[in-house]
Amino acid sequence: MAQQATASSRIASLILRILTFILLLISLIVLATNTVGSSDDDSKVRFTDFYAYRYMLATIVIGIAYSLLQLVLTIFNIVRGGDGMPFLDFFGDKFISYVLATGAGAGFGLTVDLKRLMDASEVDMLNFDDKAFASASLLLLAFVTTAILSIISAYTLPKRV
Repeated sequence: MAQQATASSRIASLILRILTFILLLISLIVLATNTVGSSDDDSKVRFTDFYAYRYMLATIVIGIAYSLLQLVLTIFNIVRGGDGMPFLDFFGDKFISYVLATGAGAGFGLTVDLKRLMDASEVDMLNFDDKAFASASLLLLAFVTTAILSIISAYTLPKRV
């Protein structure tokens, strides 16, 4: 017998999926616009100059794609009144939450190292680091919402007797 997802758990999942999507979208915008330097292309520092920030970008894009897919499926299931695909929800949320956590960790790690190495007089680089830190923080919050979704989806898994 399978446990039925209640209406409240479906609504909670929808709200958390919307929140996850918004957090990831803002994180993407903050990270993608993070550049510092003069108008010369040679002396401009971009987030793509660092492998950890590129990895962070990849995790954000993967998270956005998954969030959009799950958002559409969740809305469809609420309208139809069905349970959807509980195994996809459970394992997908687990996998994506781990991906988002590693992206946030990579972003935090590099930002802390860059702040330690930067001279305090370089205000532009400090702004660069602050934007990277903000993007990683939003990514971490998206991980938390996805981890909560994973817990919710665990309760809707079919029980094997």
